[in-house]
Amino acid sequence: MLNNIGLPGILLIAVVVLVLFGRGKIAGLMGEVGKGITSFKRGVREGADEIENASDDDVGETARDVTPERDRENA
Repeated sequence: MLNNIGLPGILLIAVVVLVLFGRGKIAGLMGEVGKGITSFKRGVREGADEIENASDDDVGETARDVTPERDRENA
C-alpha cells in the first residue's frame, strides 16, 4: 500500500498535518520530542557511569557473611 508513496505524497501528508494541527503545535511537539531524546541520552550516560563507578568500587571489597547468628550453626 505505501510502496508507491513518493515526494508528492509525503508533501501532501505534511500539508494536511500542518493544516490540521497548526505550526505552533507541531513546533511544540518537536521541541518536546527533542527534550525527550536529550533526557534519554543523559539517562543512558548516567546509568553507564553509575555501573562503571560501582564496578570500580567493588574491586577492593571482600564478601562478608550476612547470615543471622541463629542460622549460622545450621548452615
